Formats: sequence, structure tokens, C-alpha cells
Amino acid sequence: MLVTLFLILFIGAFALAGIMGAPYVPILKHDSSSLLELTRLSPGQTLIDLGSGDGRLLRIAAARGIRGIGYEINPVMYVISLLVCWRYRRLVSIHLADLWRVHLPPADAVYVFLMPKFMPRLSRKLQEELRQKTTVVTYAFQLPDQHTVRHNKNTYVYEIGQNRPSL
Repeated sequence: MLVTLFLILFIGAFALAGIMGAPYVPILKHDSSSLLELTRLSPGQTLIDLGSGDGRLLRIAAARGIRGIGYEINPVMYVISLLVCWRYRRLVSIHLADLWRVHLPPADAVYVFLMPKFMPRLSRKLQEELRQKTTVVTYAFQLPDQHTVRHNKNTYVYEIGQNRPSL
């Protein structure tokens, strides 16, 4: 009975993530490096990973001296990312949270991989919440109504936000 309950909760965590944005799909190591190069971040700058999964991108960024903030809705992946990023805990913070319910803090870059049906909503969220000019990198799917400034294979780079005062 306890094993069945555990399996239901485990599968439910992954299903919830898929329903709310995207299923867990790990980033390949060479793709992580390419993604970070597209952000053009330097040590001391900040990257937000929306749907940070196993924390792989945050860990690679931290190894380069880049601060990382991750948001993950799947509690299983959240715990894994905490463990994987433990070594970099001074540079990385990971939050068990629904990306749609958090207000994005200031950052130099945002990375996200979401299913296409969520991209219009994400575009609106980024426009509303990014006050300073921020590099946004999306994997596989483009943001509607945004001008792509760079692109590499199936990765798209945008500059979103103005140097606007906070409301």
C-alpha cells in the first residue's frame, strides 16, 4: 500500500510538471554549454532557470561563477537539483515553486523550455515582470510577438524589458 502511494505521488509529480509547463527533459551537457554561451553572461551575473529540473544548467553556470536562481514545480526534481547543486549553494538558490505564481527577480538572463501552448503566456509574463533589459533564451519553441536577436539550431535568444522604473 505504501509503495503504491509512493508511486502515485512520484508519477503525479512528473505529470503535474508536464501539465503546468513541460515534462522533465534533461539538457545534454554540450547543449548546456551552448545555452550559456548564448546568454553571454559573465561571472557575477545572474541566470534564472524557469523549470530548472535536475539543476544541471544552474550547476554548470555556477561552475563559471554565474549566480543561478531556479524554479521547479516537481518536488522530486527539486530535491535532486538541491543535491546536485549543493556544492554551489553560495551561488545557486532553487525554489520549489510554480513559475506562473512567482514574480521574477531582476536577472541578467532567463532560460526556459516550455511546451508551445505556454509560450504566449510566458511572453506576457516576461514583458510584465522584466523591468531591466534581460536576455531570454528559449529552447525548441519561440516566443510569439518577440523579436529574435540570435538563434542557434533550435534555441532562440531575445532581449526583453526596458530600464523601466518598478511600479
